[in-house]
Amino acid sequence: MSTLQMPTKVAVLGLGYVGLPLVLEFAKHFDTVGFDVNTQRVEELQQGHDRTLEATREQLLSTTAKFSHDSTSMRDCQFFIVSVPTPIDKHHQPDLSPLTGASHTVASVLKRGDIVVYESTVFPGATEEVCVPLLEEGSELVFNEDFFCGYSPERINPGDKSHTLTNITKVTSGSTPDVAEIVDAMYAKVVTAGTYKASSIKVAEAAKVIENTQRDVNIALINELALIFEKIGISTEEVLDAAATKWNFLHFHPGLVGGHCIGVDPYYLTYKAQELGYHPEMILAGRRLNDEMGIYIADRVVRLMLKQKIQVSQSKVLIMGLTFKENCPDLRNTKVIDVIRELQTMDVEVSVYDPWADADEAKRYYDIELMNQLPTEQYDALVLTVPHREIVALTEGDYHAMSKDNCVIFDVKRISDSAIVTARL
Repeated sequence: MSTLQMPTKVAVLGLGYVGLPLVLEFAKHFDTVGFDVNTQRVEELQQGHDRTLEATREQLLSTTAKFSHDSTSMRDCQFFIVSVPTPIDKHHQPDLSPLTGASHTVASVLKRGDIVVYESTVFPGATEEVCVPLLEEGSELVFNEDFFCGYSPERINPGDKSHTLTNITKVTSGSTPDVAEIVDAMYAKVVTAGTYKASSIKVAEAAKVIENTQRDVNIALINELALIFEKIGISTEEVLDAAATKWNFLHFHPGLVGGHCIGVDPYYLTYKAQELGYHPEMILAGRRLNDEMGIYIADRVVRLMLKQKIQVSQSKVLIMGLTFKENCPDLRNTKVIDVIRELQTMDVEVSVYDPWADADEAKRYYDIELMNQLPTEQYDALVLTVPHREIVALTEGDYHAMSKDNCVIFDVKRISDSAIVTARL
């Protein structure tokens, strides 16, 4: 092990929200290659365009990093970071195909002394049980003799310009103590907030997956409270504000839980638990409740419309926001689609406005004709789903211009404090 050298060339596989910031930061210290199988993505980055809006044109055009869709471009690299998506399938089971595909790609260029670090969210044990065998098979090298592995969970928060790669503490780990030191030292070069070296790869994997599982369960509790408080006839918002005056109250809010982290990661942990013979009741109960919130919101909007004497069939409803979170163009696993689909089952004519989302992606992913500009027509109901800054900035006059008489305005995310809002979640 004393012959293991500090790497000088870095490769990052997967150039999304996680991988691109890694490429840009590591390129400030090392020869760096950013690899992605999506040729269009690579070409856009080479031209200075980032569709995720995480990097500026200036950053892309001034970086020394090389962007490529050719795996041979990584042949001279010694430190590989895998940051590909880890989604779930329609049965809520882990879809490891991007991860295994990336592992095959790394194996094709792996050499003696190389280190492969995974950042993709997985269940505890996935790196050593799923990825390592693929690396050994494809490279014909021996794990922990010829090559080594690490795990450093990503903590990127899309659209957040305050909590970024460099100023969030980075958890690191390695397959041997010496490798753990090298992995930690590599990340310490780019993360100014510091690093935390976990005792093992499995501990680091578990730490990541419980971060979002904890948030998911807490939001599920608040969502359930919102359902109860509606039946009682009191405002969830007012209850939470009152409870938050206690110093140790955790101030979560009700809402739709989508995206590729909180709405997905818990299923990786429950998958592993069930594989080991344990049924995780609380985590799965929280997941079920959060997954049903879109239907609940649609049903509540319809009930409010009926109360206002609005005929639901062939009524016009405007959904304001489609992405999975505010000030972010990402449409993956957005739960707003559940609200839309449920309203459509009731013969409601649904229109969707989102100033951040890509209209072509909305059509391709969900068959939705998206509006990027505020509509000029009037609607029977407005559903405020995503607090993009353009939606937060709307005035009462803007809402009146889009509203028919007796229009229902339902606020899912405390977007407007206006008195014209009919109800809030």
